[in-house]
Amino acid sequence: MTDTALLSTSLPRRALLRGLGASAMGALGLAELSFAKDAGSTPGVTRLAAVWRDGPSAMAQDWAGVLEVVPQSGGGHAWRIAARTELPTRGHGVQTLPGGQLVFAARRPGDWLLRWQPQTGAVQWAWMQEDRCFNGHVALAGAATARAWQAQAGAGASGMLFTTETDLEDSQGCIGLRDATSLEKLAEWRSHGMDPHELLVLPAALGSLPAGTLVVANGGIPTQSETGRSKKWLDSMDPSLVALHPADGRLLGQWKLPDPRLSIRHLAWDAARQRLGIALQAEHDDARRDSAPIFAVWDGQRLQLAQDQPPLAGYGGSVECAPLAQGGFVVSCPKSDCMAWFDAQARYLGSSPQGDVCPVARDGARLWAGGGHGVAERTSRSSDQAVTALDTVTGLMFDNHWRLVG
Repeated sequence: MTDTALLSTSLPRRALLRGLGASAMGALGLAELSFAKDAGSTPGVTRLAAVWRDGPSAMAQDWAGVLEVVPQSGGGHAWRIAARTELPTRGHGVQTLPGGQLVFAARRPGDWLLRWQPQTGAVQWAWMQEDRCFNGHVALAGAATARAWQAQAGAGASGMLFTTETDLEDSQGCIGLRDATSLEKLAEWRSHGMDPHELLVLPAALGSLPAGTLVVANGGIPTQSETGRSKKWLDSMDPSLVALHPADGRLLGQWKLPDPRLSIRHLAWDAARQRLGIALQAEHDDARRDSAPIFAVWDGQRLQLAQDQPPLAGYGGSVECAPLAQGGFVVSCPKSDCMAWFDAQARYLGSSPQGDVCPVARDGARLWAGGGHGVAERTSRSSDQAVTALDTVTGLMFDNHWRLVG
């Protein structure tokens, strides 16, 4: 089943109709490269896949790219934009592929998927048909899924991707199964909920759930083509966390929170403790939003909401495993200008201030966080070291997510 148009460097007329001018069309797909191919082997250099825009204006340019954080001779670190490529609209999630390639998904409700090789600038686009939209996230399927599709259809030899999508005819969530090389859609599973957002593949068995199980955050917010990102009919919200079988997508389990106005959005897996950290976004239309929990954990059997958490504007931007020996999770809170720290049982530990913080990425015993047009380094809740920008960067606004690049 194919419902995307596939291109390498040119974009279809649909993109032009969505507001891209001729000048943007000419530049789109051409990566600006200062990418040192051997930098990844340089001790201490960290690469982060990211999306951002040049400023708050609706006319600001959107980018996908790679940031490099490099150690400085006098101590500390500095960061720069190592490579970037223009985007037609805002991006959101990113998945790394073998060989250094990256796959970016458009922010919901989106119509594009991009596979990009930063070292060469090569790009490939997949464009969604009118009755579906991308929901911002993409994940590399496990070996069990790839084996199943090789056996059934001779596809997936180069790997398989999962994408979260919405059927705009009935607002129901879908999971697209795509060839990792061509981005062609081979099949579709239902997500058993509305507004599927981030998804994650379990690297090992968890209780009765087999290795490769797909875990999906169904945000539960009704979405239709005529409403775009406007949130309507919130009284009918129905968020859930679901587990789908890696071979055929059948429902293995579904878990819900007691408050249906808590949208389940973003996920982080702690393999050592077999816990899933979940960032929540409250959709109450009254004072309950400000004090709503922004975090929950899942152990394969039940969901546990955050305990003893102070008011944090009801908004978790992203979630990452904490760089601590005892584990735990960190949730970015851009509307509260801080990062909130929780233990593996969802108990609130405290917060770290950082203006407009949203994307976070763990790098061993270190956490990189983006916010306030810059980058910060943390090794604990109390540690905080600004990372100097090597480029002249002003007004840059990061989107929600970063991903470490090998």
